[in-house]
Amino acid sequence: MERTKVPIPADVVEGLEAVRTSGKTNMLAVPRAIELAFEMEHHATALWVHENRKQYAEGIFRGFEAADRLDEDALIEMAARFLDTEGGESGCADKQE
Repeated sequence: MERTKVPIPADVVEGLEAVRTSGKTNMLAVPRAIELAFEMEHHATALWVHENRKQYAEGIFRGFEAADRLDEDALIEMAARFLDTEGGESGCADKQE
């Protein structure tokens, strides 16, 4: 049985690769991977992993496949939900574009 890779946004793949190659955490340590993504300014990656933990876990074991990039509206919505669940205390709260 062939394992299919998990399709995720291309910008998220880039951020995950940056976190992985930093060697600063085991990628199964999800909260730390999210924290490092924020620290490395891969905000889209941190937000996507925070909201898609099941897909992230599947991808760790099956591999990831780059799909379309996250659009700005989706990213803004994820940031708003993150701030709601985290009480507004995050490394991305001061990120403005």
